[in-house]
Amino acid sequence: MKKGLKLVGILLVLAMVAVLVAACGGKSEPAKQAAPQQKFVLKFNHVLAESEPFHKGFQNWAKAVKEKTNGGLEIQVFHSAQLGVEEDIIEQIRKGANVGQNTDSARLGMYVPAIAVMNAPYFVDTIDEVAKLRELATIKAWQKELEDKYGIKILSFTWVQGLRHMVTNKPIKTPEDLKGLRIRTPGVPIWQESIRAIGATPVALPFGEVYIATQQKAIDGADLVYRNVTGAKLFEVAKYMSETKHILLINFEIVSKKWFDSLPPEYQKILVEECDKAGIETSRVMEKEIETLRKELAAKGMTIVQDVDLAAFRKAGEGAYQVLKLTDVRDQLYKEMGKKK
Repeated sequence: MKKGLKLVGILLVLAMVAVLVAACGGKSEPAKQAAPQQKFVLKFNHVLAESEPFHKGFQNWAKAVKEKTNGGLEIQVFHSAQLGVEEDIIEQIRKGANVGQNTDSARLGMYVPAIAVMNAPYFVDTIDEVAKLRELATIKAWQKELEDKYGIKILSFTWVQGLRHMVTNKPIKTPEDLKGLRIRTPGVPIWQESIRAIGATPVALPFGEVYIATQQKAIDGADLVYRNVTGAKLFEVAKYMSETKHILLINFEIVSKKWFDSLPPEYQKILVEECDKAGIETSRVMEKEIETLRKELAAKGMTIVQDVDLAAFRKAGEGAYQVLKLTDVRDQLYKEMGKKK
């Protein structure tokens, strides 16, 4: 009997020891966990419709950046000016907000006037020429000035929407055909003077108001790329698309320099490289679809006017360079890129 009690006692002691060991093990130092990755978010705004190729291009850019940063940098894309009008977004950018905007050199010319030349009449004609502009010393100096003086960081300007043409209710073949016509264009000097130089009266209106203004005859038309016409259904209020080809629309993707500098260097590199890459790809897509869009608009009742006197328009367009004193600026860029007038 005593032996049995002794054995039970030993077993109880062993059980208690096991419990104590387990308890001590539970109090051991937890394994150190990796610090959570800091996440950055860019809210990117543009004025175009969700159906436009640029919106898809921006989404592709966002996807590539998210993948290459393992989710550390997220770009949220907002179409149709959901975050606000362009000018207000640029002011937020200057103050350091984590927002971005699709814009053009015409608006950036409000800060560095010479850069507006990139949206001047017949400045360049192809996507390949736009790509060459990235390496020019003069343009790099403008970019640095925008950063240092105004807090605006240009990520890329390889986003080319295409050639702008006249969308009206009468055919346009010469500058004389534009005489007396009120043509909508953005309210910045290079756009205004370009339209005035080639014969029309410029009217400043947001893009979103072009349809109703044309319908109500508050304006006689607008200068737009093909995709703008299909995206905004302007074929419902305008009868003619006249291929004046007066501006190759180069777009700029901009963010706050202060916000950009807050990113890890590897994120900065990815953000810029993927923006350039998506821009070229999107520009090529838009270039290839022009013939399809011509047929689409023709099927919807628009007349595509291609027998335009481009020589006359080019000559008239010189007026914009002269008024804004951009002739020497253009000639310097041509010299740097090896382009003839």
